[in-house]
Amino acid sequence: PLWHVCSRPPWLPTTVWLALAIWVCDMVVAVPQGAKLVLATHNKGKLAEFREILAQAIADFDPASVISAADLQVPEPVEDGISFAANATIKANALAQATGLPAVADDSGLCVDVLGGAPGIFSARWCGHHGDDAANLQLLLDQLSDVKDPHRGANFTCAAVLVVPQSADQKGRVVVEEHRMYGRLLHQSIGEGGFGYDPIFVPSQEDEPGGQGRTSAQMSAAEKNAISHRGQALRALAPQLAQLF
Repeated sequence: PLWHVCSRPPWLPTTVWLALAIWVCDMVVAVPQGAKLVLATHNKGKLAEFREILAQAIADFDPASVISAADLQVPEPVEDGISFAANATIKANALAQATGLPAVADDSGLCVDVLGGAPGIFSARWCGHHGDDAANLQLLLDQLSDVKDPHRGANFTCAAVLVVPQSADQKGRVVVEEHRMYGRLLHQSIGEGGFGYDPIFVPSQEDEPGGQGRTSAQMSAAEKNAISHRGQALRALAPQLAQLF
């Protein structure tokens, strides 16, 4: 916050204080009028999903009151945490500091039982570089090629974090919700929807009576969001978020 650098501590050299003041001012971004909450995403679909969750929990909810990191062109911080919760907290903290608004971020990945929970936080760069879904999926299939069906259990895990910066009107706080979607992994991809590892992941609900054995990639967005790890985590935050409106 700006007040941290408005007056120079006597032990801090003037040149360092000025450099710090300039750096903080550069980090603060202009926030649209009426905005009450910012979501750490550059994905329009995730923003729409988040607004829909809040609309179900908050009476007279105004979608424009929730904005995204993309709306503000805030650079993404380095995610060097060693857990989903740690990385989500890094992202939410960065946005809260830059905007002064309460911020929500999530981090998620696939955790495979026989791999001891890997790929985990490295899911998006399992092949060695970030964002190549096809290469990540193929590498995982190759690693599991000799694993029989009874041992192909896995879960998608999501940590959703709310960071409320301290102000004159409210105490600062951090709220963490972590949820999972359990299932099993196929030996080959099925389905054209979703992203990442969805084409080889069959949610446990699809193996229950009435299920169709579909992968996440064969489900509609609404069907997937109703049971997904991310949907569960964000809905669990909704009561805390409602207090901000």
